[in-house]
Amino acid sequence: MNEKDRVAVITGASSGIGKAIAIKLSNQNFTVVLASRSVPEMEKIQQELPGESMVVELDVTSTESVTKAFGKIDEKYGRIDILVNSAGIMPLTYLKNRHLDEWLSTIEVNVQGTLRCIYSVLPLMKRQQDGHIINIASVDGKEIFAGGAIYGASKAAIIELSKAMRMELSPEFNIRVTAVEPGTVDTNLRDGITDTELLEDKEYGGDEPMLDPSSIADAVYYAVSQPASVNVNELLVKPTGKA
Repeated sequence: MNEKDRVAVITGASSGIGKAIAIKLSNQNFTVVLASRSVPEMEKIQQELPGESMVVELDVTSTESVTKAFGKIDEKYGRIDILVNSAGIMPLTYLKNRHLDEWLSTIEVNVQGTLRCIYSVLPLMKRQQDGHIINIASVDGKEIFAGGAIYGASKAAIIELSKAMRMELSPEFNIRVTAVEPGTVDTNLRDGITDTELLEDKEYGGDEPMLDPSSIADAVYYAVSQPASVNVNELLVKPTGKA
């Protein structure tokens, strides 16, 4: 199948890594579906895309929203070849400071949101006997740190989930699965941190080595551009100079 015939759905496509992936895949002639809650932002991005694209409102915390969005995509294109689960939040907190609502929101978006999208895309990919699911995890799923317990746990879950998905879905349905694990990326993901003690302790920004979101988009493109006989299981991408 030519890349121009392949439909790629990117969640969290209104900013950051998701936006960069949408732009990269569109520039490589994929049909791109931008999916997130922020429709006006996605419509602005869509104007920059060179190829066929679609904007669909999708809230990964709502099963009804996810089901409705994937139904619209199926109705328009009749297939989904690539799903990139990029929607995520990172409200880092110290456990001792007991930010329960933020802990639960992290699991809701990063884990349960990913599961909702996988649940909705599987009928299409099983029908096609083909597909590729990219789960955006994090180096924090492997290298835990104080203040990152809940976020790290959510991303560790995605890494392990991806392994199990390959075991179950690849042999029977020809569905490839890749976990992309970024190090620090220059996005607004840390803007949601409210733990003042953590913010005082951590020196974010400054001369800290960071990746551009386009570097993660390049990693995603590398995985999806491989021959059908190749499954790129994991890609750990860190900025040069970061220990």
